[in-house]
Amino acid sequence: MTAGSDSVLELLPMVFAAPNEALAGAREVLDGDPTPFRASVAHHAIGMWQRDFGDLRLALHHLRRARDLAARADSADREADVLGTLGVALVHAGRTRQGLEAFERGIARGTGQTRARVLYRRAYVWWVLGRHGEALEDVRRAIAVLRQADDVIWIARAITLRATVHLALGAVDRADADFTAAERLWETTGQEHDKADVVESRGLAAFRSGDIPVALQLMDEAEEMYAKLATPSFMLTVRRCEVLMSAGLAGEALAYADTAVGLLDGIGGQSTRKAELLLVAARAARLAEDPQTAIARAAVAVRLFAAQRRTWWETHAQLVLIEARLAAGRASGRLVAEAAAVADKLAAFGSPSAPEASLLAGRIALALGWTADAERHLAVAARSRRGGPPLARMTGWAAQALRAQAAGSARGVLEACRRGLDVLDDHRTTLGASELRARATAQGAELAALAQRASLTSGGPRRLLVWSERWRATALSTPPTRPPADPALLGSLTAFREIAARAEEARMEGHPVPALEREQRRLEREIRSRTLHMRGDAPGEGDRFDPSRLLARLGEVRLVELAVVDGRVHALLCGEGRVRRFEAGLLAEAMAEAEHVQAGLRRLAHPGAEARLPVVEAAGRRLEELLLGEAAHHLGSGPVVVVPPGRLHRVPWALLPSLRDRVLSVSPSAGSWLRALDTEPPPGDRHVLVRGPGLATGGAEVPDLADRYVRPTVLEHDDAEVPRVLAELDGATLAHIAAHGAFRADSPLFSSLRMADGPLIVHDFERLARSPYRIILSSCDTARLASVGADELLGLVTALLPLGTAGVIASSAPVNDAAVVPLMLALHKGLRAGLSLAEALRDARASLPGDAVHQATGWAFSAFGAG
Repeated sequence: MTAGSDSVLELLPMVFAAPNEALAGAREVLDGDPTPFRASVAHHAIGMWQRDFGDLRLALHHLRRARDLAARADSADREADVLGTLGVALVHAGRTRQGLEAFERGIARGTGQTRARVLYRRAYVWWVLGRHGEALEDVRRAIAVLRQADDVIWIARAITLRATVHLALGAVDRADADFTAAERLWETTGQEHDKADVVESRGLAAFRSGDIPVALQLMDEAEEMYAKLATPSFMLTVRRCEVLMSAGLAGEALAYADTAVGLLDGIGGQSTRKAELLLVAARAARLAEDPQTAIARAAVAVRLFAAQRRTWWETHAQLVLIEARLAAGRASGRLVAEAAAVADKLAAFGSPSAPEASLLAGRIALALGWTADAERHLAVAARSRRGGPPLARMTGWAAQALRAQAAGSARGVLEACRRGLDVLDDHRTTLGASELRARATAQGAELAALAQRASLTSGGPRRLLVWSERWRATALSTPPTRPPADPALLGSLTAFREIAARAEEARMEGHPVPALEREQRRLEREIRSRTLHMRGDAPGEGDRFDPSRLLARLGEVRLVELAVVDGRVHALLCGEGRVRRFEAGLLAEAMAEAEHVQAGLRRLAHPGAEARLPVVEAAGRRLEELLLGEAAHHLGSGPVVVVPPGRLHRVPWALLPSLRDRVLSVSPSAGSWLRALDTEPPPGDRHVLVRGPGLATGGAEVPDLADRYVRPTVLEHDDAEVPRVLAELDGATLAHIAAHGAFRADSPLFSSLRMADGPLIVHDFERLARSPYRIILSSCDTARLASVGADELLGLVTALLPLGTAGVIASSAPVNDAAVVPLMLALHKGLRAGLSLAEALRDARASLPGDAVHQATGWAFSAFGAG
């Protein structure tokens, strides 16, 4: 930058086109002997860079220096331009009054185009402060002048800002139109950072309109653009957290926000962004059922927003703080008043969150028995059920359901819950990824609980069954959208397998693997990100559960569905043309007992723990009392299907005395069992036997089974690589996979089976056109699942059931490899005799030796589905 004044001014737009080049150029100017004007521009550029990408204290230092040098250069427009930038920096630093004073001086000093740019910056600050009316007025005045000057870059910035303000006011269509117009303008410029910003903002608009896959895709694109510029974007973090929370990924959003706060503190970044990150962290903590963390984060956010004079934001933070306090059990009359005051303020601001605050006030008032106050607040919240994005309408229907509950109208409760869950159904079916479908159901948990409570108190067992099914395992009701034929995704899956295999080999040799683990985590994030972008099919009704159809199909089978209402288990026994309800124990006690059983089975998997066998059997009797109650005495003599809630997925059901000698199968829902029952086997009668590496017995049952079937496909050693295994599994009649299983509680869709070239993960199975009709997984923990959403399950077994698999045999606990071999051989003997999976497993258990190791091995395995 050695030319004249006009040339040095190019540094300013370069900050958002090539940020690091602009920083280097500004320092080069200052290293020479610049005039006050040129030095002012250089300090201005450095101040802008530090304000948005670095240390805010350094930004203020450089911008004040730039202001003073502009005054020495006697350039009113130069001084006005710097004052506009300084005003933004001061507000971001929490010095709102000083920032607004800088704008007043800048507007007074500037003329024409420069004054319009200062107005734009003040409009941005009005948006930061939550004063949207003033923001729209200033941006209107700025655009008129900028268009006359044909100032494309600043026109595009102003239109982008106007769109962002429209979003804050809930005007999604206006925002989307402005973002589209701005993006066309940005394509004519070299402003790469601004281009990334508008892509990010379009992602926010997609989210506001309810399109989560597109929102995630656009935000990922923006993140890649920022990464190329080496410029952090904390606003992107805030927005991505909002999307993650709406998708049911609250824990992930909390970790993401907390990490960003640490990074921001580390560089001395903007106080305003820190407050926004703390607010989103508080919301995430509340949704993740961590009220104490939510209270801590929200309280700091409230204080920061108040100091920054950001009333709009402060009010939103107060809403989260009240919600967290209620979740922590602090309901009080004072909290009702605070929630009502917040609702009034949010309504005055035109905030889309106002119905949430009214619902909150009504909910607290109901809990205190203040029915008149509750009705007033809930009536206001219920208005949002008629329009707006899906989650806003659900808020309205939740309020309507609570109104009906307070009025004693069970019929009104059920109608409101039905309408609200229909809204969420339509929203959920736009999501292609099974993980998003499952986790999104958390948004309907309250409606489902209200409906079940109303059914229990005023309806018969059949109605409770219908509502138990209404929101149980809905993610399994249709197959997930097939991942696209995306070369990048396939490349990432292959690279992931290779890195995971290398890491496993290094661990076995006792070598440290931190670099390989970091690369594995990076590839996991990449794979997950791409799969979350998938869109689902168009919204539709789908199959509605019909209890009459279930009862007609049961025959001699008894189906026991366990419904949980207010923490107590109710066993709904279906059969003989009717549904009967039996009250059982507390869910919390049953979950604790199930964990004790898991610990016992883990010990029994090893010889020498025989003394634990009576203890485990006694725990099985207690589980029966807690889960089945008197229903255990009315099961008849035929087969039994158990439909447990997601939180009881680890119960070894064959351990319960009344189920031990029965033909027994487990299903995530009654509807899922009916779909499995109707699944036809594929043509061809193909049998596939797979033996993975590293098994203690070497998968000893596989060679024996290969001799018993007619021309089976046997994949072992180098043939047992993931691409070949998947190709053979597709459309097979029966698949037996002897391979180490690894369950990932932190990321269940990365649960895996170990093949010769690395892990075969759930995402791989979802690529099958049709999974095998029957699958036997003979290794440890292959039936472990993660309970997510309202009552959903993620893991290997649930990935297979919607893809054409009628039945799965898998274990929910560690097993003894040697004891598995006779169990599997006996199981296949039954299958070759024409038995179902459940029948063959019952007979196989009975054929085992009576010692503790073999008994525990038999109990650990369950038959899932109806194969």
